[in-house]
Amino acid sequence: MRRRQSLPHVWIISDARNDAALEPALARLARGGGLIFRHYHLEPAERRARFMRLSRIARAHGHRVFLAGTRAEARRWGADGAYGPEGDLVPVHSLAEIGRAKGAALLLSPVFPTRSHPGAATLGPLRFRLLAARARLPVIALGGMDARRARRLKWPMWAAIDAFLR
Repeated sequence: MRRRQSLPHVWIISDARNDAALEPALARLARGGGLIFRHYHLEPAERRARFMRLSRIARAHGHRVFLAGTRAEARRWGADGAYGPEGDLVPVHSLAEIGRAKGAALLLSPVFPTRSHPGAATLGPLRFRLLAARARLPVIALGGMDARRARRLKWPMWAAIDAFLR
């Protein structure tokens, strides 16, 4: 990822659950948003074809596109960056992971309860803010996020899966 480019404030994370809603969600997302393409459920050829289709739509609306995978794979596919433990956008869940992470930004989760991990422990707003304050990289809030919760959290950067199903 080119570091001089600013990071989107709102991110859609693709998943098998929200696949059917992605095209309209990308069209509704404010210009300059981001797509983190995961789609782990697809076979490699189908996954790449779906990535190409969604990245064309995302870019037509001024969005950045990141691929869940290695940086080398993201470059080959024409993504703006990679999402993953060794990527540009790094998922983290604890202070130890925050300290080890290298990249352009962190996705810190889960802030709130999620449908994908029912009953799992969450950070909550206070712990999220305390952990985010210790990060040396920009932090994107993840986990049960939507526009209302982002306002409640008073955090400018957030990502979600389910928030874009509506």
